[in-house]
Amino acid sequence: MNPIVYWLARAVLQPFFHLYFRLSRIGREHIPVDGPVIFAANHRSFLDPFVIGTMMRRPIYYVAKKELFANRVQAWLLNALGAFPVDRGNADQDMVETAKAILARGDCVLIFPEGTRVRPGPPGPAKRGVGRLALETGVPVVPVAVIGTTDVRRGWRVCPRKVRIRAGRPLTFPRVESASRELAQAVTDRIWPCVMLQWEWLGGISPLRRAAVVGAGAWGTALAVAFARAGLDVELGCRSREQAEALRRERVNMRYLPGVPLPERVRPCHAAELELAVHDLVCLAVPARDLPAVLAAHGSEIPQRAGVLVVSKGLVPPLGTLPSAYAAERVHARTVAALAGPSHAADALASGASVVLATTDDAFAQELGHALASAGFDVQATRDVTGVELAGCAKNAAVLAAAAAAAAAGPNVAGAAAGKVFSEIDGLARRLGAAPDTFAGLAGAGDLVATVVADGSRNRRAGELLAQGVPAAEIAPALGHAVEAVDTVPLLAALLRDAQLPAPATLGLAALVEGRVEPDRWTAAVTQPARRPRKARAA
Repeated sequence: MNPIVYWLARAVLQPFFHLYFRLSRIGREHIPVDGPVIFAANHRSFLDPFVIGTMMRRPIYYVAKKELFANRVQAWLLNALGAFPVDRGNADQDMVETAKAILARGDCVLIFPEGTRVRPGPPGPAKRGVGRLALETGVPVVPVAVIGTTDVRRGWRVCPRKVRIRAGRPLTFPRVESASRELAQAVTDRIWPCVMLQWEWLGGISPLRRAAVVGAGAWGTALAVAFARAGLDVELGCRSREQAEALRRERVNMRYLPGVPLPERVRPCHAAELELAVHDLVCLAVPARDLPAVLAAHGSEIPQRAGVLVVSKGLVPPLGTLPSAYAAERVHARTVAALAGPSHAADALASGASVVLATTDDAFAQELGHALASAGFDVQATRDVTGVELAGCAKNAAVLAAAAAAAAAGPNVAGAAAGKVFSEIDGLARRLGAAPDTFAGLAGAGDLVATVVADGSRNRRAGELLAQGVPAAEIAPALGHAVEAVDTVPLLAALLRDAQLPAPATLGLAALVEGRVEPDRWTAAVTQPARRPRKARAA
């Protein structure tokens, strides 16, 4: 370190940080006044070493990736400011020896255990290097969290952001000559939660550790199993105490998901007993028609720091609101996401599935996507929430139309009915701002194919019952499950009419569901040639 360069830079930067970033430093009393110290901190921005350096009145040496030292001028400046290189991804013995030498002479070292910058979401997992350094030097470790530096830079422009730093009490560990990989990781696993504690105290997003699933149907149970496989502690909220008792006793949801045992991390309970305030993720796995009652009962209990995942496919009555939009208006959670795609519950757990996670919160998408990927799912993230949810409506309506038409008039009419309904709802989605390719992807065409070929598809069976003249109100009791398409098609028809979009196939299907037209008459109208407007006669 060049003391002249270091103190000149600090004399300029520290007042700038206080004025431009409104720098707040908390816990400075926990930092030893003299002697060697290891600072372990989360890493969000190139500014982190400099703002953390203001926490004490003596220089801090810090680890930087070796790529930054490729340029000679930049390397000289970084060295002058106290940086030394590390070869990320490898056990860099030179870095360890350099850090030991700095600590041996009584100076301070700042290390970022994540190994790289983690921009969105909570801090990432920590590598074992900090544990090894703490063990082989016996130096106290001060956990530090910095928040607010994530997006300070836009190109070459530095934007004003509120930056806060918090230091915790120092941690000490017995010194060993040569720490094994297992022992170094164990010590790191003691240090990193202390860094996370400072991070969450500052208001940072907590990682997903506890999840509550409201709804113990097929998909609710499957998601509870998936989250448990990803390492989360899960509470599965059941409709009744009897259902919760049966799940606790048998550890299998025999009615909705037979053959899939519940992991130990899943705790079934009555939905009224859920303590949502302690959860990081709340999953609403109920039919769209039940969302109003569920949110009326639980919406106010969902904490602001939690994320909400809506799995309902359909529209919320009576206005035909999209489920995620309906939930977002009634909870104070940090974000609301929707899950869709070709994913039959039992098959998804047995063989994996490709799912679409729709949210405008990139940090939540990354965090939840990682959890689902850990459970064996292929996750495709998108910001097109409207398109994804309407695509789910479209595939259910198309399957209902195809099954009703096939039973009454054969495959040609079935294909025409499904294609026209799907296309009309696609037009509605685009009118509402959906991306053009959403309906052609997993959330639309992919989910449509999965529903058509799935054994026991409720929407397909409902279409067959409609063709037999069974009233819509009797279909759900006959099948023993909610049928999203039967509830959604009339709401879709109303939205299409309000948007003044031509939708004869969907409007006809709604008339069939509502009992205003006979199946034969509806199927005849599906392929009836369109009337061409007459040309005006020449004068």
